[in-house]
Amino acid sequence: MERFGPPLPRAFYDRPATVVARAMLGRLMVHASPDGLLAGRVVEVEAYRGRLDPASHAFRGRTARNAVMFGPPGHLYVYFTYGMHFCANLVTEPEGTAGAVLLRALEPIHGLALMRVRRGGSDPRRLTRGPACVARALGLCREHNGLDLVAGPLWLSAAPPERSGWRIARGPRVGIRRAVDRPWRFCLAGHPCVSGPAAGAVDRRSARRPDSPAIARVPR
Repeated sequence: MERFGPPLPRAFYDRPATVVARAMLGRLMVHASPDGLLAGRVVEVEAYRGRLDPASHAFRGRTARNAVMFGPPGHLYVYFTYGMHFCANLVTEPEGTAGAVLLRALEPIHGLALMRVRRGGSDPRRLTRGPACVARALGLCREHNGLDLVAGPLWLSAAPPERSGWRIARGPRVGIRRAVDRPWRFCLAGHPCVSGPAAGAVDRRSARRPDSPAIARVPR
């Protein structure tokens, strides 16, 4: 754990999903898997706010499938979709509220050889671009549902986030049919590992740096 920093405390996740989502950008997601150590920098996420959000799995209440979302924050929520892919989410909000942040894209940092074996291909920009690609590259599946992110072996690092040269953009979420107008997708604007269509306007809270590219939209 020391190499990439310790796990963030549970208090980090005990906040609204939209707040946590933005704070995740630039941080390292680390998995000390049985096959090897993997790490990627978070560059794109989506927030889902439980019963406040018609697009959330938890909108209609607690079920066997979404129970982890209603539990203590700081756990992993993994679901199976399209009959072939797993997607990984970090549970947020106070216990009983239900909320989660979907990992949409990472910048591969460590363990690229293993990621290539799991994903196929050699272009590092595509190894962890898209929710299903992130889960597969990190080796996450149904058995990891409910994993405690504070105790490892999967964690979001407490090391300072690295966003130098990038600004944060926000916009509509991808691939949903409800609440499509809510700007709860966050990403590092213009980053080559970002997936999906343009995110929208740059978040005004994202401080402009002298070396920051003047990019307000994520390329398709």
